[in-house]
Amino acid sequence: MIKFKRVDHILISVPLGGLASAQRFYAEILRLNQILRNHPRGAIWFEIADIQLHIREEKYHQTNSDIHPAFEVFDLSHAKLFLKNQNIIVKYSSKIDGRERFFFRDPFGNRFELIEYLRC
Repeated sequence: MIKFKRVDHILISVPLGGLASAQRFYAEILRLNQILRNHPRGAIWFEIADIQLHIREEKYHQTNSDIHPAFEVFDLSHAKLFLKNQNIIVKYSSKIDGRERFFFRDPFGNRFELIEYLRC
């Protein structure tokens, strides 16, 4: 059996030529901290809490897939307002007991879920 410790990073892709736009979106719009280094395969890296988000250009980038990472946030209503103020479309999905959630996409079609667990 493998005893997992935590998720270290998530890799998403952008189409060829999209890395500069991705850097602007994640650094300037979402305000993530960029990890400045010479990363493998030309990737750019960002910090999300204790997880890294790696972004790399891919020739066969898939858009509008339902595949997505989900991130727990401290204040979902604040996150929703923040994204809407950045002109990012927020979409809802089916209810899950004990949590509120919504989805959004980056400019390249990558889907993200934000979750807040409800206190009982």
